[in-house]
Amino acid sequence: MEYQMTIGIEIHMELNTKTKMFSGAPYHFKAEANTCVNEVDLALPGTLPAVNKEAVKKAIEACTALNLKIDPLVRFDRKNYYYSDLPKGYQITQQFHPIGRDGYLTILDANEVKKIGIERIHMEEDTAKQFHLHDLSLIDFNRAGVPLIEIVSRPDMHTAKEAALYVDKLRQIMSYIGVSRARMDEGSMRCDINVSLSLKDSKSLGTKVEIKNLNSIANIETALNYEFERQKALLENNEEIMQETRRFDEKSQTTVLMRQKEGSVDYKYFPEPNIFPILIKEEEINTIQKSMKELPDVKLERYQNQMGLSAYDASNLLSDKELSDFFDEAISHTSNAKLLCNMLLSEVQGLLSKKNESLSTSKLTPQSLAKIVELVDTKTISSKQAKEVLELALDGEDPLKIVKDKGMKQNSSEDEILKLVLEVMDENPQSIADFKNGKDRAMGFLVGQVMKKSKGQANPALASKLVKEELAKR
Repeated sequence: MEYQMTIGIEIHMELNTKTKMFSGAPYHFKAEANTCVNEVDLALPGTLPAVNKEAVKKAIEACTALNLKIDPLVRFDRKNYYYSDLPKGYQITQQFHPIGRDGYLTILDANEVKKIGIERIHMEEDTAKQFHLHDLSLIDFNRAGVPLIEIVSRPDMHTAKEAALYVDKLRQIMSYIGVSRARMDEGSMRCDINVSLSLKDSKSLGTKVEIKNLNSIANIETALNYEFERQKALLENNEEIMQETRRFDEKSQTTVLMRQKEGSVDYKYFPEPNIFPILIKEEEINTIQKSMKELPDVKLERYQNQMGLSAYDASNLLSDKELSDFFDEAISHTSNAKLLCNMLLSEVQGLLSKKNESLSTSKLTPQSLAKIVELVDTKTISSKQAKEVLELALDGEDPLKIVKDKGMKQNSSEDEILKLVLEVMDENPQSIADFKNGKDRAMGFLVGQVMKKSKGQANPALASKLVKEELAKR
C-alpha cells in the first residue's frame, strides 16, 4: 500500500527587540542567568504589563513578508498555564484574535514552485528556561517574557524535504528583514511538527503525532523520514498509531516518546483584562511596510537581473545573511559584481576557513575587498597577487598600501613585456623546440620564466598572449 505523509508546522520565533513583550527588562541571549529580569517578569504583586510597540511592529513586518491579512485591532488573551516556567501562572497570547491570518510562502523543490499556506501569526510571551539535573531543577528567568510570534502553517507539506525547505525559507526571510535572529541553535527559532500518515487516496487524515523542539533543518528532515517509516510499519502491522508527543534523539537519529495525549488541554482562555485593545491606524501599518528591509526573493532577483550573477552564485550569497550584507556594502564601492562575488565566495571564504574565522571576527571591511576587486579589474595587480593582498587585508591592512609597499603594481605595457618575452625565448631555445615537437607544457614554462623575470608584475594574460604569438613566428 502507498502512504502519504501530511505535515503542519508551528514555529516560535523570538522577536528582535531590545526589551521584553510586556516589560522594560532587557534581553541578551548570552547574559548571565537571571540578570535580564524585572518585577513584571517575576509577577510581583501590583505589577501590570505594557505592550512593546517595537514587537508589534516586527509582527506586522512578519505578516507582510508572509502575505497575511493584518488585523489592525491588537487584542490579547490570557492562557492559564500553571507551570514553574511562568511565574504569574498564565501566559499572555493571542488565541482569539491573531495579528495575521491566511498567508503563504513559496518554496522551490526540484525546480517546482509550491505554495505553503500559513494559517495565522500571533504574538505572545516566552517562558523561562528550565534545567533539569539529577536531583533538582534550575530556572533561568531571562527568557520569561521575551516577545514571540508563533507562525502556524496549514497542513500543505507532504515530504520531509518540503518541510525542511519551508523552515529554511522562513528562517531566511525573518533574519533578512530583521524580525528575528532566527537561530535554531540559540533557541530564537523553535520548531514543532505535526505529522500523520494515511493511505494515498484517503480523504481523511491519520492520527496526528507531534514532534517537539527540533533544533536544526537537518534534524527536521531526518526526524520526519524516520517518523514516516515508524508510522508506516505500525499501519502495515495493523497496529494503532497513538496521539502523542515525541522528541528527536540526535544520538540514535530516531523520535522518542515523551508523553501520550488523552485529548486537548483546556487552558480556559479569556480576554486579557490588563491590556485594552489597541487600534493601529492604516497609515501606521503602511509606514511600517514601506520601511521594511528587502525580502530575500527580491534580493535574489536583483542579484541575477541587475548584477548578472548566476542563480548558483546568487543563492550562495543569500544562504548566509552576513555574507549577503557584506556583499551589498562592498558593491557600493565597485562596479564588478561578478568578480566581487567570486572573490567573496571562494578566496575570502577559503582564507577565513583556514584561519578558523568569520567575516565578523576578521578585520576585512567591505571597502577593503572592493579596493582589491578594483585593483584586479583595472589590471593593477594580478589575481595571484590579489590573494596575497587579501590575506594581509584580513588582518586589517589597507590594500593600496600593501600594493605600494610590496611593489606589486602589475605591468601591462606590451612593449616592456615583449622585451622580456624575447629575452626568455633567446635563453631557452630547447623549450621552443619542445613546443614545436608537440610538448604544450613548454609554453607554460616560458610564460613562467617571463613572470619570474618581471618579479610577478607582468600581466599574466598579456604575457601568455605574447609568448604564443612569438612561438608562432619561430
